[in-house]
Amino acid sequence: MTQTSRRFLPPEAIARIARLEVLARNVVEGFLSGLHRSPYFGQSVEFAQHREYAPGDDIRRIDWKVWSKTDRYYIKQYEEETNLRTTLLVDLSESMLFGSGKLTKYEYACQIAASLSHLLLRQQDSVGMITFDDVIRTTIPPSSKQNHLQAILTSLDHEKPAKKTDLQQLLAQVADQQTRRGLIVLVSDLFVDRAGLLKGLRLLRTRGHDVMVFHVMDDEELDFTYAGTTKFEGMEEMGDLICDPRSLREGYQAAVQQFVEDLRRNCARQMIDYQTIRTSEHLDAALAHYLTHRVGMRQSVRN
Repeated sequence: MTQTSRRFLPPEAIARIARLEVLARNVVEGFLSGLHRSPYFGQSVEFAQHREYAPGDDIRRIDWKVWSKTDRYYIKQYEEETNLRTTLLVDLSESMLFGSGKLTKYEYACQIAASLSHLLLRQQDSVGMITFDDVIRTTIPPSSKQNHLQAILTSLDHEKPAKKTDLQQLLAQVADQQTRRGLIVLVSDLFVDRAGLLKGLRLLRTRGHDVMVFHVMDDEELDFTYAGTTKFEGMEEMGDLICDPRSLREGYQAAVQQFVEDLRRNCARQMIDYQTIRTSEHLDAALAHYLTHRVGMRQSVRN
C-alpha cells in the first residue's frame, strides 16, 4: 500500500483491503498446491503451461509424458507465448448488493476478481479491471507488475453498487476500447436484457477476444426456499412485491432454469465460456474453471 493510498483511505478500508489480499493469496496458493504435478503448470522458470494440440502446431513440442497419462495431445508453452492480456469486468449494479448468506453477490464478485488477479499476476500475465453499472465507473489499465494487485483491490473496496446496468452498451464500449486482443472475464449476476447481453458478447468474440462469463447468483435466487407471506423489495427501479412465495416457487425455478440454460447454449454457440457460480461455493470453483478454460484454449492470445 503506497503512502498516497493510505492518506485517502481510512484505516478500516485498509484493513478490508488487506484481508481481501490475504484471502486471495491463501485461496490461490492453497488451490495451486493441490494441483501437484498437474499439466497446468511446468516446473522450470521458462515453461508456463500446456495447451491442447491444434492442427498446424509443431509436433516436436508435444509433451509425450502428458499424452501417456491422458491419451490427449498437449503442446508445451513458454513464458513469452502465454502472457495473456486479461480484463476483468465487475458488475456494480444495485442487484449485486443482494445476499442471503455470508456474502453479497458483489462481495463474492470482489473475491473472484481478487483471486483471479493474484493468480494472473503470479503467472506473469497482465490484468486490468473495469467496474460498471449503467456506465463505466473505473478503469484500471492492464499491468503485470506484482504491486498492481493493490490498485485493483483499492478500487473494489472504494466502489458501492448502485443503479441499473446496460451490458450491451457496456460491452460495445469495451470492444471499442480494447484494441488489442485478449481475455475478457465478465463477473455479473446478468440481470439485464438477454438479447442485448448476447449481442454484446458476440461483438467481443467478433473482435477476436476470448471471453469468459462468471454468472454469480445467490442460493436463494436459484433455490427460492422462502415460505410464508414475504415482502420482496425491488432493486434497480423495480417495485416491491408482497406474496406467498410457495405459490410462485415452481414457476420461478422453471423460469430461472430456462434463463440459465438459454445463456449456456447461446454462449456455447459463440465459443464463450459460461459458468454459473453460487455465492456459497468456495472460490476454488472459479479458479478451477478458469484454469480448465486456459488449458483448453486452442490458440494462445499473445500480448
